[in-house]
Amino acid sequence: MALASVLKSECADFEQPFTFGCGFDDTAVGFDETSGDRLNFTLKRFEGEEDGIERKIEFLHGTTTLAFKFQHGVIVAVDSRATAGSYIASQTVKKVIEINPYLLGTMAGGAADCSFWERLLARQCRIYELRNKERISVAAASKLLANMVYQYKGMGLSMGTMVCGWDKRGPGLYYVDSEGNRVCGDMFAVGSGSMYAYGVLDSGHRTDLTIEEACDLGRRAIYQATFRDAYSGGQVNLYRVHSEGWERVSQDDVLALHHQFQSQKA
Repeated sequence: MALASVLKSECADFEQPFTFGCGFDDTAVGFDETSGDRLNFTLKRFEGEEDGIERKIEFLHGTTTLAFKFQHGVIVAVDSRATAGSYIASQTVKKVIEINPYLLGTMAGGAADCSFWERLLARQCRIYELRNKERISVAAASKLLANMVYQYKGMGLSMGTMVCGWDKRGPGLYYVDSEGNRVCGDMFAVGSGSMYAYGVLDSGHRTDLTIEEACDLGRRAIYQATFRDAYSGGQVNLYRVHSEGWERVSQDDVLALHHQFQSQKA
């Protein structure tokens, strides 16, 4: 009786004590029979659940990532906050994945999905180099990623990433998501704070920016997004991709940036 009381829950009502048996039909596990030597339970449906409808996991996430081209390469800037709904899970997440010395990928959506698929892309890029004796292009790397995730379209993946790099044709920037979409462009912002970042980028982006101006623009865009979007925050990580590969430019706490920009206003 003690075991039966422990096993009672909201999802299963145990009505009779049970004994172990070797039958595997419906009556053996007590779906239709309520005799004293059989286990009988009734499953209760959760509120809102309907027959015949498959429920997928709802991802609760938020972030701000951006990348844009300018005359000296590509600037990549991201925040570092990981959230689970309204809960801040971490303030120090590394949202830039280093695929190889000339390729970077950003992380937006489900952290596990982005990390897994971009690390798998890094392996495929290395295999390409070994087979062809040359570095993979940014276009080919983004196409590989899009083809891989397209096979799982509609299965619940959550990923919105930018593949940035430098190849024989110069700087490259592509947006790839978990639906298999792949778009080439000069400027992208992805995540819950992207609309705020776009506002700053649209007002300050030019192709003839200097390196210092481009870095300041990316830094300011992420800061403004963290200021307005509760799901973005932590630190601003800034990278620059150029002909010699990528380099990490800076890592700034958003609170320090807030004081810096507010003092400039005054």
